Amino acid sequence: MIIRATLDPITLRDVTNPDDHPGLYEGDGEHAVEIHIENEQTRQSYLEDHKVICGNDSDDYLAEG
Repeated sequence: MIIRATLDPITLRDVTNPDDHPGLYEGDGEHAVEIHIENEQTRQSYLEDHKVICGNDSDDYLAEG
């Protein structure tokens, strides 16, 4: 399943017309996220500062609290 996100991850504003804004495609094939970003400046900020979490640790997860 490809997930299409229209919330800019830097400004947290909704991108109302995503086809007219820069975007990123992270993942492979059917397991991907399409991220739409407000402008090129926030796209560059995202590329410099974002962290990618790989794997599935849900079987080992233990809630604390």
